Amino acid sequence: MADIKIPALGESVTGGQIAKWHFKTGDFVKTGDILLTLETDKVAAEVTAEASGTLTIVKQPGDDVVIGDVVGQIAEGAAPAAPVEAPKPAAPAPAAAPAPKAEEKPANITEFKVVPKPEPAPEPAAKPAPSPEGRITRKKMSPLRKKIADQLVTAQKTAAILTTFNECDMSNVMALRSKLQDAFVAKNGVKLGFMSFFIKAVVEALKAVPQINVRVEGDEIVHQHYYDIGVAVGTERGLIVPVLRDADQKSFAELEQDILGYAKKAKDGKIQVSDLTGGVFTISNGGVYGSLLSTPIINPPQSAILGMHSIQQRPVAVDGQVVIRPMMNLALSYDHRVVDGKEAVTFLIRVKDCIENPARMLVGA
Repeated sequence: MADIKIPALGESVTGGQIAKWHFKTGDFVKTGDILLTLETDKVAAEVTAEASGTLTIVKQPGDDVVIGDVVGQIAEGAAPAAPVEAPKPAAPAPAAAPAPKAEEKPANITEFKVVPKPEPAPEPAAKPAPSPEGRITRKKMSPLRKKIADQLVTAQKTAAILTTFNECDMSNVMALRSKLQDAFVAKNGVKLGFMSFFIKAVVEALKAVPQINVRVEGDEIVHQHYYDIGVAVGTERGLIVPVLRDADQKSFAELEQDILGYAKKAKDGKIQVSDLTGGVFTISNGGVYGSLLSTPIINPPQSAILGMHSIQQRPVAVDGQVVIRPMMNLALSYDHRVVDGKEAVTFLIRVKDCIENPARMLVGA
């Protein structure tokens, strides 16, 4: 009998919650089969069979488990032979139908039919009072959702969060993207999106205002001289923030490929703990859901986060004339303990300038 144990899942992950069994008790499983999906506060992990045999489930979906827990067992052995189906007996021949009776003539007397008196219809039963339990559904919070909740509460309690706003004209970046799209896709196999422009703009702004690229550790301010940028991604399990490493050294195509790769890993539940750690700054795009304006919460221990929003056609003043332009609201939330208002505003204006003049980023100007 082989025990199915929760394996080590990575640094700082001590356990999780069983999300789903892919087999049921009594099923025959083979070595390498994915037996169950485990949700942790960072990633979804899969536990595979280390032997072939008949499965017995010990822990059920929703149960909390830690590393080393036995969640099931496999009775090792070959797959049971398929039962031989016995031949079916021949169906009996149908019986002959009885000959119809000759029509009988009624006697020459008067016939009376007695019609029974109808019984009164029963009174409808009173409707039962609705059960309070039927009006609500309780579901245990997943480890990832609990982790998100703890992170958000920690950020609100430990940081002095302030948000500054601006707006940017998306005309030039949209025109450039449209002009380059076909050639970009043909060469790189991925589309040129807006996110890569904003990642590059954030890198330029962090270089211009390095006071934003810091984190707080105890009573020390740690200055970071690298540019690992987190991009918030909404999934069915909750919000995750995969990190694009060394974004300053990557091309637009490499950034788009990284984003696409993370999106696929998130969909397939393949995100690793190492994919989510070490970021120095986060970008959150609420615009994909239709958000017009928000105040994003920083991702500890980072000191700032940029919020992107929906693109709207709005009247704006350009060279003394009112024109219609595609505009996006930008929000920068920052930790006022270590970032001053002047630095935050300067950073956001630098992002705005890069987006409104995207050709400069392409040539490094």
